[in-house]
Amino acid sequence: MKYQKRQKAIILLADGTIFHGKAVGNKQGTAFGEVCFNTGMTGYQEILTDPSYYGQLMVATNAHIGNYGVNPDEMESDSIKIAGLIVKNFSYEYSRDDSDGSLQEFLDKYNILAISDVDTRALVTYIRDHGAMNAVISTDVDQVEELKKQLAQVPKMEGLELASQVSTKEPYYFGNENATYKVAALDLGIKRNILRNIASRDVYVKVFPYNATFEELEAFKPDGYFLSNGPGDPEPLMDAQAVAKAILKRNLPLFGICLGHQIIALAHGVSTYKMHNGHRGINHPVKNLITGKGEITSQNHGFAINREETEAHPDLEISHVHLNDNTVAGLVVKDKNCFSVQYHPEASPGPHDASYLFDQFIENLKKS
Repeated sequence: MKYQKRQKAIILLADGTIFHGKAVGNKQGTAFGEVCFNTGMTGYQEILTDPSYYGQLMVATNAHIGNYGVNPDEMESDSIKIAGLIVKNFSYEYSRDDSDGSLQEFLDKYNILAISDVDTRALVTYIRDHGAMNAVISTDVDQVEELKKQLAQVPKMEGLELASQVSTKEPYYFGNENATYKVAALDLGIKRNILRNIASRDVYVKVFPYNATFEELEAFKPDGYFLSNGPGDPEPLMDAQAVAKAILKRNLPLFGICLGHQIIALAHGVSTYKMHNGHRGINHPVKNLITGKGEITSQNHGFAINREETEAHPDLEISHVHLNDNTVAGLVVKDKNCFSVQYHPEASPGPHDASYLFDQFIENLKKS
């Protein structure tokens, strides 16, 4: 291994529990965030750069991370978005021919603290039992009491608006300007592969900041609208909810993914809640209640919509359910050209069972 002697490091959870590890490379420092875990066996670069993970300390459940390096084609945004990385075994060397660097170099480039040699099985079991919570990772192993004081000042994820931290500052375009259709996308933390999937279906996309108004989106004269994924609590995003209400009032084609799905629910008065530890991985089973078919899906969310309120709402129909816990995984708005899902049909990483949803969106554009 490149580094024979590495500095000791700790993971300190908000409830005072401590796990031990070692700093990756020569990096020292401290990072705060909500600790959560992803069960994917591959796709670590896509996970690290997914804006939905902004402000989180990511625990990788796969025992080996870094073994295939990094590649610019696997960036889901312009930089790493997680607050810090926690792994069991960190690979400093990589074996994939088309990688252009190591994961350690990639983390150093974006000044991200990573900790390895952690008993991630024990840590993940603890999170499963006690729930996702704020934590700090640090090489200041002798400053536990000071770290506890600093950690106590970190705001909890519930009630935290984070879309503004990852959204584009100015509108931009994606795809072929001569495409048949045009879509206005509200960027709450959009992944690049979502844009690739939409644009590949003969669509020209204009991406707008998280706080753009409906009038700004409408000025593009789009054939349909899209509400993206993103980090944080959906309830504080009043501007996005106002946009969704305006689109729904006019019965225009609307598709929402993840945070966008929650915004559509909130626009109907359905509440959201913080989950015990969320869904994060690329093997989550979902049932399509309309077709009766099952899907293996890629998921990343710590909030969900209230199922009882959804079932009681006269204008909403549950289209998909998560088979592990029966949470709402998809919505259809009755008598409206609108649907949404709580998972990631664009995958990246993950299976492509749900890519048909992008085709469904295009069909809705054609009908409008």
